[in-house]
Amino acid sequence: MTPTRRAFLVGSAALCATTLVSSRLMAASTTTTPDVTILDKDWEFYRGPLEPWQVWHSEELVTWEPQTVPHCFNHYDACDPDIPAYRGSGWYRTKLKAANPYRDGRTMLLFEGAAQTSEVFMGTTSVGKHIGGYNEFAVDITDALKTSKDGALAIHCSNARDLDRMPSDLSDFTLYGGLIRPVHLVYLPELAIESIYSVPEWHPGDTSATVSVTARLSGNTTRTASQIPFTIKLIDSSGKVVTQQKLSKNAGQAEFELATLTIPAVQPWSPETPTLYRCEVTMGTGADTSVTTHRFGIRHTKFEAQGPFLLNGKRLLLRGTHRHEDGAYYAAAMPADQVREEFRLIKAMGANFIRLAHYQQSRQVLDLCDELGLLVWEEVPWCRSGVGSATFQQHGKDTLTAMIDQHRNHPSVLMWGLGNEDDWPGELNGDDREAIRTYMRELHELSHKLDPSRVTSYRRCDFARDIPDVYSPSIWAGWYGGRYTEYAAALEKARKAVPHFIHMEWGADSHAGRHAEDPDPALGTVATGKGTAEKGFDYKLTGGTQRMAKDGEWSETYACDLFDWYLKTSESTPWLTGTAQWVFKDFTTPLRVENPVPRVNQKGLITRDMQLKEGYYVFQSFWAKEPMLRLYGHSFPLRWGKARQKRTARVYSNCSEVELFLNGKSVGRRKRDPNDFPCAGLRWELAFTEGRNELRAVAHEGGKTLEDTVQFRYETRPWSKPVKLLLRTVATQNGRSTVEAELVDVAGVRCLDSRAVVRFSLAGDGRLIDNLGTPDGSRVVQLANGRARITVDHREAVVVGVSSDNIIPGYQELGKHNGQA
Repeated sequence: MTPTRRAFLVGSAALCATTLVSSRLMAASTTTTPDVTILDKDWEFYRGPLEPWQVWHSEELVTWEPQTVPHCFNHYDACDPDIPAYRGSGWYRTKLKAANPYRDGRTMLLFEGAAQTSEVFMGTTSVGKHIGGYNEFAVDITDALKTSKDGALAIHCSNARDLDRMPSDLSDFTLYGGLIRPVHLVYLPELAIESIYSVPEWHPGDTSATVSVTARLSGNTTRTASQIPFTIKLIDSSGKVVTQQKLSKNAGQAEFELATLTIPAVQPWSPETPTLYRCEVTMGTGADTSVTTHRFGIRHTKFEAQGPFLLNGKRLLLRGTHRHEDGAYYAAAMPADQVREEFRLIKAMGANFIRLAHYQQSRQVLDLCDELGLLVWEEVPWCRSGVGSATFQQHGKDTLTAMIDQHRNHPSVLMWGLGNEDDWPGELNGDDREAIRTYMRELHELSHKLDPSRVTSYRRCDFARDIPDVYSPSIWAGWYGGRYTEYAAALEKARKAVPHFIHMEWGADSHAGRHAEDPDPALGTVATGKGTAEKGFDYKLTGGTQRMAKDGEWSETYACDLFDWYLKTSESTPWLTGTAQWVFKDFTTPLRVENPVPRVNQKGLITRDMQLKEGYYVFQSFWAKEPMLRLYGHSFPLRWGKARQKRTARVYSNCSEVELFLNGKSVGRRKRDPNDFPCAGLRWELAFTEGRNELRAVAHEGGKTLEDTVQFRYETRPWSKPVKLLLRTVATQNGRSTVEAELVDVAGVRCLDSRAVVRFSLAGDGRLIDNLGTPDGSRVVQLANGRARITVDHREAVVVGVSSDNIIPGYQELGKHNGQA
């Protein structure tokens, strides 16, 4: 029986079950035969248009490059400062050596993600097409392999513009192209499991839970008329079988229930204890017997009217962030170890919630959220677009269906996001409010039909805020509108507008390495009481009213203050369901060409190459369970002010008391008070010595002693008008040299407040390590406190240059390297 809407909103039991291959394919995470092979090596790639027959007859036309998969063909150009990212065709080819171990078995290709539209060819024969860059899909190549010469496999991926496909080209992130996620060769028996789901039913206070195990089969449907033997085992986290059942089923292709089993002595899943059970299903007998396993968790959720949120019967403040699938060097095709490290950092920060923006993300991401205890808002890519053609609308429904079908069994998934910012100016049919409302309601109802246990959610479309179960308006106090001190009032106002409120997206851009000694002068120009929402084109650096996003310095210092105020506010608001800061890591976007790092959204707590900014530690100081201590300023080597002028020393810590030392002498202890802004009272006003200084912070907590030290030079000389750029080598290793540009005045004093844009260039046999989307990995970049860096890969002697408008350029000769790369 499907729950009523009221019952659905009040509470829902958790569900989880993840198959290794695909809920649209079948496959097992473990089987008795070697039926899954990852196709990661021996690929060749060509970026550009080809006809299918040319793929294998193109040596005189094009040059194919050896490649591994996953691969994104925008891995280098996504944040090129001069040329927009490539939008068009990319071809991949390889030779398959297929040997299906099953009698009368089927051979499939499973794609975890191919961006954005793809077509699969065996030889020159098309065997499958897929629209959408973010959900899994499978192609049956059994018959095509029989006639294909040498198992010749070719895949065409295109991220060319397409009004019938989500997401919109006006989305504030790059629509990458390529085989961005793993590709698998899968062997199936004649009749196979397509999907298995475990649907627990449990309420707080119950000592046991029931688990309904359902299945969907695929393959030779004539066999489904006979009784098929199944064995089901439910296994706890220690490996103990807690219950099992044997049965036979006369199964059809539609999803059907295998059995309902009972788990005694339930161990609920939560962010603190993300306990996962395992369901093991054996189907068939003889040579075609296979064993399928998946993991599941048991939990209960409830959104109270106008807050708060309850997990397993207790209030849980959702402490969250956001994530795009994007990283330096790899773009959307990040290696698995880097993804794991990213999520380790998210968990270590103290987060218990994440919104996956703005599309279905990889199975590895959802598995990590299950394992680490991160609740998830996952979203269909209806982003910044009105309601397009019938094809567009059906694509959105198909994408939502696939996302729910493939991920509805993860205990981490809390909400199905229906879209984002579909009130955007300039979109096709973007002003047709009734059409947007109608389509949003269709997605909402489809989500409930496919998964009655979860709520729907949406961010920023106020004229349709009554449709989703949980809604977030736009609140950007202190960045796109107003000042951060208006945050509490903005929360109260938003709370009253909808039954179930949550706050998604807040924060500030920061140019890593840029710091401030004094309050941002733009603060005094921003009006209060005029609203805190992002409206229209507020993200642009020109036009409109005064706002920190346009007029501020983009320093890490200001970002830390804004984070500090928001966290102080949210942690002390008892009715609040939760919030999620935008965004965990800097990412590329075609819309922000003029940013300090061109084409990069710099609101991350870490850079695109995963270097932690100072703001990360502000979150840790409020959220982390383990004792932590961080002196602000590890990337602030040159501070400034007048002689004997007092400057602020900041410490971010969750310890109860911190002692600070300046140049070896104690300057006192401070007790932490989360309401004492900023730094929860852990701040000192000190007069630094001209020249070299050292700060050391010490705390004792939980039987541990924590220390942190920063060293810096204090500059008392004032600077005048910038005159010239200087270059010097700061590091040399493994065939690479890192150089630093410094902007100085006529007396050679660094212009520490300069935000001039500089351009690095190179003469000789070498290359700039650029287009990384980082402050020290872009050939065009704004200075941070009067300096910028870049690395050069070279073996022979080269000359690196740096220039800026109306400034004397700088040059540095880099000698020949004798070492090995």
